[in-house]
Amino acid sequence: MAVIAVWKCDRDGAMFANKKDAEEHDKMLELAENISALLEKNIDGLDENQSEAIGLLLARRREDLAKACKGKPELLLQENEESDDQNVTPISAA
Repeated sequence: MAVIAVWKCDRDGAMFANKKDAEEHDKMLELAENISALLEKNIDGLDENQSEAIGLLLARRREDLAKACKGKPELLLQENEESDDQNVTPISAA
């Protein structure tokens, strides 16, 4: 029987084939969590599910958002073909 090393994300339990992808996913979730907290603190009437969805969207599109802030706002309206989810290698627990 072969031994396969896997890395588990601390925040959501997602499992990855390599450490780099697991750490990147964990950082994205941390950013999403902080964005969600910021939204809930500053926008009355926003429920937790909505703030989490917005936080995840902005965290996943952080590179496009940064470029938009630097003068390329049209990037936010384009479909994100290079999603962070495509750059990581999730694996399922067997």
